[in-house]
Amino acid sequence: MREVTISVCNMHDPLCAQGVERILGQMPGVHHVQTNAVDGTTLVHYDEARVTPEALKAAVTDCGLVCQNGAPAHPTAPMDQMDHAAHAGHEAAPAGAMDHSAHGGHAGMTMADMARDMRQRFFVALALTIPIFLYSPLASEVVGLTLAVPLGLDVKLWSFLLTTPVVLWGALPFYKGARTGLKMGVLNMSVLVSLSVLAGYLFSVAATFVFDGEVFYEAAAMLVTFVLFGHWMEMRARAGTSQAIEKLLSLAPPMATVVRDGQEVEIPTDDVRVGETLLIRPGAKIPVDAVVTEGESAVNESMITGESLPVKKKPGDELIGATINGNGRLLARATKVGADTTLNQIVKLVRSAQSSKAPAQRLADRAAHYLVLVAVIAGGLTFLVWYFVLGADVIRSLTFAITVVVITCPDALGLATPTAVMVGTGLGAERGILFKNAEALEGPAHLTAVIFDKTGTLTQGEPEVVELAVSANPVDADEMLRLLASAEAHSEHPLAQAVVKSAQAQGLTLSQAQGFQAIPGHGAEATVDGRRVLFGNRKLMRDRDVRLGGLLERAETMEGAGRTVVYVAIDGELAGLVAIADAVRPSARQAVHALQAQGVEVAMLTGDNRGTAERVAAELGIRTVFAEVLPDQKQDKVKALQAQGHRVGMVGDGINDAPALAQADVGIAIGAGTDVAVETADVVLMKSEPFDVVRMIELSQATLRKMRQNLGWATGYNMLAIPIAAGVLAPLGFTLRPEIGALAMSGSSILVAVNAVLLKRVRLSQVE
Repeated sequence: MREVTISVCNMHDPLCAQGVERILGQMPGVHHVQTNAVDGTTLVHYDEARVTPEALKAAVTDCGLVCQNGAPAHPTAPMDQMDHAAHAGHEAAPAGAMDHSAHGGHAGMTMADMARDMRQRFFVALALTIPIFLYSPLASEVVGLTLAVPLGLDVKLWSFLLTTPVVLWGALPFYKGARTGLKMGVLNMSVLVSLSVLAGYLFSVAATFVFDGEVFYEAAAMLVTFVLFGHWMEMRARAGTSQAIEKLLSLAPPMATVVRDGQEVEIPTDDVRVGETLLIRPGAKIPVDAVVTEGESAVNESMITGESLPVKKKPGDELIGATINGNGRLLARATKVGADTTLNQIVKLVRSAQSSKAPAQRLADRAAHYLVLVAVIAGGLTFLVWYFVLGADVIRSLTFAITVVVITCPDALGLATPTAVMVGTGLGAERGILFKNAEALEGPAHLTAVIFDKTGTLTQGEPEVVELAVSANPVDADEMLRLLASAEAHSEHPLAQAVVKSAQAQGLTLSQAQGFQAIPGHGAEATVDGRRVLFGNRKLMRDRDVRLGGLLERAETMEGAGRTVVYVAIDGELAGLVAIADAVRPSARQAVHALQAQGVEVAMLTGDNRGTAERVAAELGIRTVFAEVLPDQKQDKVKALQAQGHRVGMVGDGINDAPALAQADVGIAIGAGTDVAVETADVVLMKSEPFDVVRMIELSQATLRKMRQNLGWATGYNMLAIPIAAGVLAPLGFTLRPEIGALAMSGSSILVAVNAVLLKRVRLSQVE
């Protein structure tokens, strides 16, 4: 199986997305199709042995929808990689590009170009519609204005001359859209607009040249003008929902400096090869993922991981492409380029999420499809009832019928959830919270329980000095720590490194140790500044006849709390104790309390012994603890909570927690860093930040509210619009004309798009 992203032009109608999915889904070898109606991208999973990207593109092109810039679709390599060529294409012309030729221009229009095209058509149509209105009978009815027609022309002929370019040129995009929809077997918005405009225009033309009757050129012209205005505004609003991808793509520098044959050469970033040596100057962007080979610096990684503080880098440390180097000069070896870089992996995840459908959207898509059919039937029935049953004249009956067809547009229903998904996933990506699909975006809002894996999630995942205890002599706490750290300075053991880091953090000056001798299984000894330092476990102290005295009880308390205790003797006398533990992350306590305040039950899962687990749980305020759990038992603990009726979120590192992540209602991989392709997780949290779980839930809840608001509005609008447009309030003196119906239809689509964009104003909780 392979995967390809096709950027489809001219797909500004949500129902066209359904047509694309239907056409491609019927092709042999196509496994799955996801089409984003908002930005015009189609993601296809296919069997390369049965179908080619060119065939997929041809199927789309045959329907009148053209690939961006006329370029062929580009397949990715393995299915879990994003095509870098497609990435580059999107960078050159953002997702959602439209085919300008379909609207009277050139191929390869971006969404912004499309909006400008609609704006141009709107202003031309408006300039012609104003005089059409001023010289029409409607002007005298509404504003009491009666003007003499220029050049002594008949008012019908004058209106015909001005209306014809509005109808034939101004509405051309909708005729092409209707043709495309019909070729795909879809009745879309363009079909409704085309039917309404042409019905009014052709009837008026016939009444002008074939028989003597009333005309309503002004209604046809105003209908086109208002629909153009509505689409212009809608496209501007929709463009605001897809800025996240453009921001991500803009992070990568276009050029990179590499060292070839001893010479510094500047090349396009796309041309960097794995293994090449990169020269990264102070203040420059890092072009691709790499490993430092020479130099030291601090790197700002906030744009990728959300980490606010610069991260120190030295030889052997990893660099993330698109992050910004600090004041140091670095040489680095490129490790991941093109589609494999962290940035492209993030873009792939975000694009896939934005192309996916929320559960509610599948129902909305079916409703939108049938709504067009309802509109056509309702329009026909409206005409028949008014003309044959109620005895209205043909103009009045046709006016009601056209208004019904125009106002019952499914655009708002089709855009209700995709716009919210686009904004929600984009906001998440900007904050280092990556949702894999729309269901993953919606799922956290329903969680009632969250299980945290302890090590590396709630805790740092590496030992740290958490407590010191000293005897009355021979030295104080600082001196004991300094001597111990000096003795262990050259050891690679994690406990030794924890001691050294603690001493360095306190600004203690270390000395050179001499005569270091390891005592396997027990500890070690060395001479520092002429003093003999012995350190290790309790058995070592007993073997060397070092008396523990009053510190024995303190040591037992430390060990009972699940901490590793290092006994330190100086010159044969016990100096003190050093307690080492896996320290909790700074925001873990606040994350637990915030989740509990939301009514979410928090549990901790670990393979550590009960004492250690209870200590960490007590420190964080967690009441439910699963301790001494083997890796293959973690999944059972998730099932246990689910059996109690909970919707469970499992938070782990995405590696040994894979079965539990898969079992959970929402699997959450935390601290993924540069490894964002965590297959079993639904949500990837880039930072090692437990509090991001709180933000994830808040963002999910806010997005779900927008989905419900949009769906509620779109459904309610259509339920009210059809009877009002059909004239049920006419006895009360309230009716709608087609142009007002067009404005209402466009307004509903603009409203859902703008409401989704307002999601950007959501304020997520912050760590205090």
